[in-house]
Amino acid sequence: MRLLYLHQHYSGPEGTTATRSHALATALAARGHEVTLACGRYDGAVTGLDGVFRQGRREGRVRGFRVVEHDIRCGNAMGFAARSAAFLRFAGRATHLALAEPFDLVIASSTPLTVVLPALAARRLRGTPFLFEIRDPWPELPRAMGGVPAPALAAMAGMANAACRQAAAVVALSEGMAQTALVRGAARDRVHVVPNGCDLDLFGPHIPAWRPAEAAPWEMLAVYAGAHGRANGLDQLLDAAALLLARGEARIRLLLVGEGSEKQRLQEAAVQRGLHNVSFLPPLGKRKLATLLAGAQAGLHCLAPVGAFAEWTAPNKLMDYLAAGLPVISNLPGHGARLLSGAEGAGACGIPVPPGDTAALAEALGWMATNPSLRLAMGRAAREQAVRRWDRRLLAHDFVGIVESLAEPAAEEALLAA
Repeated sequence: MRLLYLHQHYSGPEGTTATRSHALATALAARGHEVTLACGRYDGAVTGLDGVFRQGRREGRVRGFRVVEHDIRCGNAMGFAARSAAFLRFAGRATHLALAEPFDLVIASSTPLTVVLPALAARRLRGTPFLFEIRDPWPELPRAMGGVPAPALAAMAGMANAACRQAAAVVALSEGMAQTALVRGAARDRVHVVPNGCDLDLFGPHIPAWRPAEAAPWEMLAVYAGAHGRANGLDQLLDAAALLLARGEARIRLLLVGEGSEKQRLQEAAVQRGLHNVSFLPPLGKRKLATLLAGAQAGLHCLAPVGAFAEWTAPNKLMDYLAAGLPVISNLPGHGARLLSGAEGAGACGIPVPPGDTAALAEALGWMATNPSLRLAMGRAAREQAVRRWDRRLLAHDFVGIVESLAEPAAEEALLAA
């Protein structure tokens, strides 16, 4: 099949951001499909292309598939208006590509939700079917977070409804996300769940360990690696660090790795509060991050206390921690809490704490510092769960199977449109 994979925020493993689309495109190419992946310039992403941009784009081959990178910068630190403009510019460029070449199927991976516009246009004007991949449910999450203008939410709702109803298949990263697709009119037999997976080669006990100079040899190093935005609620980590200091706890260091609109404020707050047990690092490429996680003793997962996060998120960082064999402390309720506690049939591999409960977060950190043998057992359970349940290669196989199941209907629709 000739496949157009649209993911504005694509990155390969040298970047600092998620690599799901890289893994799935690689798997599709390995099966013999002709894959074109179109993306923009996302902050922290590394596409693998290094040529100059000509007329706003550059292209080349990466791991057996074609990458078309558009010179459209986008990042979480940008304001709403700037990001919205970048989303619409990419949608326009991707629409031109989708209509200019004879693709058999378009894969539209959201976020941003505007990536469905080229898919809808190709379906209407060329009869090309599309697969809608939901990484984050929009407008559900932006509405829950607040701060997004009502007209923008209404436009998102229209796009999401059209995508769910017209897609040949919908792939969601969690059961909760799949439910949003059903509510928006997707046919039940067209909705599939393919969760985020673990890169067992990139992360794991076989990776050489590295610790930054800020981390003393005797400290339990707890790492948060991810975006520093409003949705992440990282003030909770600073509050937990303050509680630990107030109790005289000197065995624990919190390390926040990443970038985002809140980072500078968080750094200034840590200094003003005298939190010498908190350190910050800039975003790290996945390979460097793997060495840091190998040298850490715990992974931290933190989100703002928003109820919608319970079943509507599928954080990549959680999968990285599990693959690295780290016990995890997380304030994500719902699926994330069940995963860590062992309630879903696997061994307990972390400690879930209630959203917004910084005292419980501090208690969990103290417990892990006090119980190293039990902490190590949780880490072993994390790696075991990663191998048994979340191997990205197995999940990529499932995704490829869904794409290939659309081959015959795609050919029939193309004939009807001709």
